[in-house]
Amino acid sequence: MQPTEMEEYLFDLRGYIVLKNAVDAEHLAEINAIVDTYRDLEPDGWQGWVHRAGSGRVRHLHNIFEMGEPFERLIDHPAWIHHMSRFVGGDDGLFIDEALIDIRSRGGATRIHSGAHKRRIRTQFRFHNNQFRCGQINILLALNDIGDGDGATMAVPGSHKSNLLHPAFNDPKGTGSGHSLDRVEAAVQIQLDAGDAIFFVDCMAHGSSERTRPGERRIAIIRYGPHWGNNRYGYQPSPELIARLTPERRKIVQPLPPKMPPGVQWMNRRIDE
Repeated sequence: MQPTEMEEYLFDLRGYIVLKNAVDAEHLAEINAIVDTYRDLEPDGWQGWVHRAGSGRVRHLHNIFEMGEPFERLIDHPAWIHHMSRFVGGDDGLFIDEALIDIRSRGGATRIHSGAHKRRIRTQFRFHNNQFRCGQINILLALNDIGDGDGATMAVPGSHKSNLLHPAFNDPKGTGSGHSLDRVEAAVQIQLDAGDAIFFVDCMAHGSSERTRPGERRIAIIRYGPHWGNNRYGYQPSPELIARLTPERRKIVQPLPPKMPPGVQWMNRRIDE
């Protein structure tokens, strides 16, 4: 499952690749069945360690590894974990700074955002001495089919190396309804079958088309970066999750455990246990 020579070329050229059939149908069914059990969670509500953000046409479920073993399998999924190591930087280790389910209904869209012109270290793309050094790489895993009218992810290929601001950032009228990327020049739509995943560096300018069909679009979003990163919104893994993860997964979810004096209570767990 190492990235191929062509995948490395396309990632360098465009800022993204598509991993076909990354997750099998049985695994997807397990994930979707669990997501269904969170339908009644109110905005800003908690169910265990899982938090719902967003309202209206867009719902977000954060801290998804707390939702059960099918989600834990995504942490180091063989379809992309070796790609992550290569493109984040093999000796930098890995850390997941955000993991959520994104659900959107008809009329929902994501505005254009990011872009290399910002030169943010957190989302940067770098290549030096045959090593990629990317600050944040996203997996967008399709939990159902995302075709025409379903609100597919859209991106401006190559914008992870851009020096100039895309004019659409300053011209909301030049975008589609709901500030989607439907009318953004040079943006392409990336349609997916259930189980496919988009793998892209976050400094690529991206967003989505507008969902115009009934029903909902479901994706899992997992953002990886170097081991020294921090959770974007401050979410923390539960002691129970840390205890049951494999050593390999624990190292990605919590690469730097809190270092404190022996006997100190930390998140209901003694440091010297």
